[in-house]
Amino acid sequence: MKTLPMAEVTKALGSSSDGLTQAEAAKRLEQYGPNEIVEHKTNPLLKLLSYFWGPIPWMIEVAVVLSGAVGHWPDFFIILVLLVANALVGFTEERQAGNAIDALKAKLAINARVRRDGEWVTPAARELVPGDVIRLRLGDIVPADARLLDGDEIAVDQSALTGESLPTTCTAGDAVFSGSVIRRGEIGALVYATGTHTYFGKTAELVQDAHTVSHFQKAVLKIGNYLILLAVALVTFIVVVSVLRGDAVLTTLQFALVLTVAAIPVAMPTVLSVTMAVGARLLAKKQAIVSKLVAIEELAGVDTLCADKTGTLTQNSLTLGDPFSVADVTAADVILAGALASRADNDDPIDLAVLGGFGDATALQAYKVTHFEPFDPVHKRTEATVTDTDGSTFTVTKGAPQVILSLAGDAAASKAAVDTAVNDFATRGFRSLGVARAEGEGGEWRFLGVLPLFDPPRDDAASTLATAKAMGVSVKMVTGDAIAIAKETAAKVGLGTNILDAAGLGDVKKKESAAVAESIESADGFAQVFPEHKYHIVDVLQQRGHIVGMTGDGVNDAPALKKADCGIAVSSATDAARSAAAIVLLTPGLSVIIDAIKESRKIFQRMNSYAMYRIAETLRVLLFMSVAILVFNFYPVTAIMIVMLALLNDGAILSIAYDNVRYKMQPEAWNMRLVLGISTVLGVVGPIAAFGLFYLGDRVFDLGHPRLQTMMYLMLSVAGHLTIFLTRTRGPFWSIRPARILLLAVLGTQAIATLIAVYGLFMTPLGWQWAGFVWGYAIICALASDRVKLLADRVLDRTKDDADASVDTTSTENQPAKSSAATKVAATTGRAAFYTDTDPGDAVYHDNDDCPYGKEIKNHHNDHPGTAHRRRCDWCAQHDQAATVRR
Repeated sequence: MKTLPMAEVTKALGSSSDGLTQAEAAKRLEQYGPNEIVEHKTNPLLKLLSYFWGPIPWMIEVAVVLSGAVGHWPDFFIILVLLVANALVGFTEERQAGNAIDALKAKLAINARVRRDGEWVTPAARELVPGDVIRLRLGDIVPADARLLDGDEIAVDQSALTGESLPTTCTAGDAVFSGSVIRRGEIGALVYATGTHTYFGKTAELVQDAHTVSHFQKAVLKIGNYLILLAVALVTFIVVVSVLRGDAVLTTLQFALVLTVAAIPVAMPTVLSVTMAVGARLLAKKQAIVSKLVAIEELAGVDTLCADKTGTLTQNSLTLGDPFSVADVTAADVILAGALASRADNDDPIDLAVLGGFGDATALQAYKVTHFEPFDPVHKRTEATVTDTDGSTFTVTKGAPQVILSLAGDAAASKAAVDTAVNDFATRGFRSLGVARAEGEGGEWRFLGVLPLFDPPRDDAASTLATAKAMGVSVKMVTGDAIAIAKETAAKVGLGTNILDAAGLGDVKKKESAAVAESIESADGFAQVFPEHKYHIVDVLQQRGHIVGMTGDGVNDAPALKKADCGIAVSSATDAARSAAAIVLLTPGLSVIIDAIKESRKIFQRMNSYAMYRIAETLRVLLFMSVAILVFNFYPVTAIMIVMLALLNDGAILSIAYDNVRYKMQPEAWNMRLVLGISTVLGVVGPIAAFGLFYLGDRVFDLGHPRLQTMMYLMLSVAGHLTIFLTRTRGPFWSIRPARILLLAVLGTQAIATLIAVYGLFMTPLGWQWAGFVWGYAIICALASDRVKLLADRVLDRTKDDADASVDTTSTENQPAKSSAATKVAATTGRAAFYTDTDPGDAVYHDNDDCPYGKEIKNHHNDHPGTAHRRRCDWCAQHDQAATVRR
């Protein structure tokens, strides 16, 4: 089919230039199957069985065997039941997460323009069948292997298939392959192979199971490895001491295995996948579809956002102004030529604006367009060959004024006047299009005039940019327009007017000097940008230590979208841009991006809370058990109690994926100092409280070891769950109301744990009186631990380096003057901007005059004059104020 003459291909496929009928297409779809690479999905039964295979399940299974070997049948059966229950919970949650992601990805399905029953329709590309006639245009991903029909040559990017970076020129009769991208031109094609029968189908099947692990997942997995090593070290020490004391080897080994299982974060993979999936669904409600889950973590850390002007900062609703015309050309002639060089069915905003400005559509029917070349980013113009009513032929073109001037033979005579007109339009915020006409075919071009197009700023642009600045995100405008237009638009939306001419960046492949890199970093935007400049800008900003988000819509934006830490395809993006991006927007504007950043920061907070909880809880159990065994030669809980403790804790913690959190007012970063510090403090305070109850039960109330074990089990369970409420907030535990599902999960699991202890399921009954005493003791200890947490947070936060401090990249412009300190000088160093004053003691800028921290901060600054240190203000966060303190 690749090489046969087109007539034979058409005959073999039973098709024609009019394509197939809908009925025939449905029959072939059933015969050939969907046009997609069938994803290799693990058999559900095998997936379930995989939860019984691996280091952690092996440990539990060995514990089951050892329980049977020593005749501890209650332990044997309960551990076995819990092993199966854990596998079922993990399997169910991960399956639901996978289904949710599949549903979201379905929204990004590529459509194809297909001729069915003689009419053009746009079904999903998966419905294509051999014999279909399709239309390929600039920016399209070729949906199936096809042979080109009659038409102009096109440029096809086959780098995804062949690795060849330069586009290939293809003409009528040539084969184009699924997965390649149309870089230039427009043409029809006849599909001859779909799905796994395509050129790229077999190769795609080999690599589709590859998975990417995000930076955040790697960090959390490192925590898991740390906890495993800590558990193994302490458990090994316990085993050695127990053996030297003459304890039963099998019993000791069984207990050691169970303790190790309890310490290892068994639920970590499930919590990660569930939290990410829930986050993706929440982002979808914000009209942002996540095509790569790892993008959620990257988006939370974005501190620099390079945003397209058109459609993001402006309405992308162009209107035609009064044109400029040269010499004896009339304004109507300029508009007519521009309208003839436009095509309505391309849905191009510029073409639609020019046609809309022409007004009388019937007047265009007198002309016949015999050939049309659509716009492409390289030549920056459209061209049409037209036949008049008298049979004469002429050619018209419209595009960038400098491009059209370079074509015109009379450019020298009109260049000065054209430049003046273009600059005048630009200062008023108008975008300019040059228009030219040539008589006959191949005649000399004559410059006619300039069409001004105005794209007004979006109503929400200024407020959204202010929100972005308050959140520590520096927005840089990126546009292909002239500098004057860029500056005018930037001023209207509240951006700075430090706009760089991208053409002055030089060779985009070279390493920029420190001065040029600094100018890129400090710029408010970039004008006259070509797609390759976008890639270069992202690269320089990343080298300067920024986490960069980049928006794009065109096929040539794909490299920059892939290069960026978080590539964002806007609502009007081509298939190629959507494929390269990590997040795809469904609605225009910048506000949806800011909403997505807020949501991703909330997701990051939930993951942060889980990490702190997991470390603290593991330390609590390990330290308490180790000290009790080594110092008191007493097992404070039994093996079966530890397994139930682990199961109930892991079951409740899954609900943290739905918890209420507040996003931070600066980009998120994995602050290991704070996470490890606070979790370690809580992990040490917990055993101290546990030993207090142990002393009361053993020495004061003389409960006896069996009942004491039940009491300690209930204490570890209740106190462990209360730790969730401590780690989920930076302020007091009541500062953010927990989600109902989290509250119900904790209360539900603790009700179960309490009933087990009270009535003695697999343990000595404790009774309601002592259970109530344990609950009261645990709550009092949790309240005390919360105060310790706040103290630890304050100490750790104050000792952080400036590089770890809250970053605020807002300028001093438009800041509310709530402080008496009138002078605020922004001294920029790298990624951070700090506020200083000639009298540091008075240089306290605060977001709310009622905040009780104000005086304390001022006093601290008097003790440390000249510093530029800042910290998160919890009071402001709790009262919905901007959560930073600037000194």
